[in-house]
Amino acid sequence: MTQDNDDYRGAGLEFPPAFVIGSATASYQIEGAVREDGRGPSIWDTFSHTPGATLNGDTGDVADDHYHRWESDLDLMADLGLHAYRFSIAWPRIQAEGRGAPNRAGLDFYSRLVDGLLARGISPTATLYHWDLPQALEDGGGWRNRDTALRFAEYAAIVGEALGDRVATWTTLNEPWCSAYLGYGSGVHAPGVRDGAAALTAVHHLNLAHGLALSALREVVSNTPAYSVTLNLQVVRGEGDTGPEAVRKIDGIANRVFLGPMLEGAYPQDVLDDTAAVTDWSFVRPGDLDLIRQPIDVLGVNYYFTNLVLLWDGSSSRQAADGHNPSAGSPWPGSEDVEFLPQPGPYTDMGWNIAPDGLEELLVSLSQRYPELPLMVTENGAAFPDRVVDGRVHDASRIDYLRRHLTAAHRAIARGVDLRGYYVWSLMDNFEWAYGYSKRFGIVRVDYETQERLVKDSGQWVHELATTRRIPE
Repeated sequence: MTQDNDDYRGAGLEFPPAFVIGSATASYQIEGAVREDGRGPSIWDTFSHTPGATLNGDTGDVADDHYHRWESDLDLMADLGLHAYRFSIAWPRIQAEGRGAPNRAGLDFYSRLVDGLLARGISPTATLYHWDLPQALEDGGGWRNRDTALRFAEYAAIVGEALGDRVATWTTLNEPWCSAYLGYGSGVHAPGVRDGAAALTAVHHLNLAHGLALSALREVVSNTPAYSVTLNLQVVRGEGDTGPEAVRKIDGIANRVFLGPMLEGAYPQDVLDDTAAVTDWSFVRPGDLDLIRQPIDVLGVNYYFTNLVLLWDGSSSRQAADGHNPSAGSPWPGSEDVEFLPQPGPYTDMGWNIAPDGLEELLVSLSQRYPELPLMVTENGAAFPDRVVDGRVHDASRIDYLRRHLTAAHRAIARGVDLRGYYVWSLMDNFEWAYGYSKRFGIVRVDYETQERLVKDSGQWVHELATTRRIPE
């Protein structure tokens, strides 16, 4: 076994016998079939069809056509040796308008998917919300409206009753930071709103939806699943004398505003103070924090890059290097005085810095703060400009990225972190939100013209990883 202490390029490192190796996708990014079998429109259908909202006007109308190709895609997962598959359920497939009686065709699709996974020995991890809010609910205010959280609980109960005898892990929300701040703050994600107060209102209603959904699921499921939420917690580092204050502000608005209510039953006072000029938080009602703070069995962690910050002194033009598309709106309400500095490479095709030490740092810090809570890396991966050469995709850069981050995960375990598994993002190339089809994250290549799947070298590497639970040489 080898491990370089400087570059995180371990080989032969073994994970515990029960350590889960999986891969992940999201419904709007892969399913297509957006107008079939009773599915209603989502905010991403509307947003992607809005001129200028996505690169090249790309939409998820067809995406990877997974809705029709799910059986062969499951066979592909089995061939890769995956232990688990993390998928999301499209709310508008279950309730076209986000309320009312369930759509049987939608439930049947996910029931077949779960059965197909189990038949192939793959553990189903179901995410209830990966950003495709029914457009009808957005027309009524979306996550700015408290009623959306109540409707989400009803939807959770419907899905839990239909699949709650077979799903192994339930995840309420994926990356509520993106839903709130990119959807309602900067506006670079659906529904495209640019309003700091709306973003913070959305934060609370997403937190509330998480708690209500957990309670609803526990009322109806009949097996003994794990319950979780997935957060894209930011690793924030400071620069210069003002770095510590800038870190405190971004850590508050990005991380503690979710961890506090969900795991500790309170919003951090400094976050409320920092954002007082944006909103008075009057949307938080008595009893809400008790509803939000529900026990979970595992915390999902999505990690891609780090941030470097300081307070802007006004002496020069501000830089915006926070890893997201620039916008006239801000994803950091109450923290607009924080400047995000460029960081040294190497970078992925998204322009994100590659920093496996950030993953180790994040996992260790979470474990120290919540020592009784198991962790799961629910997304980690990289986009690179893949090329097909002689029928192969030799994506050595992606393999190197995965090797380094899995080494970071292994180091975290060695430091006492209760890390239960690692899901590669993503199983397949897919619709990458506002970037359209320009970025490829998959360990399986998709030809969008023919829908042909091609396992990349990284997919073969993950196969060996999953088969041996050992980082390949």
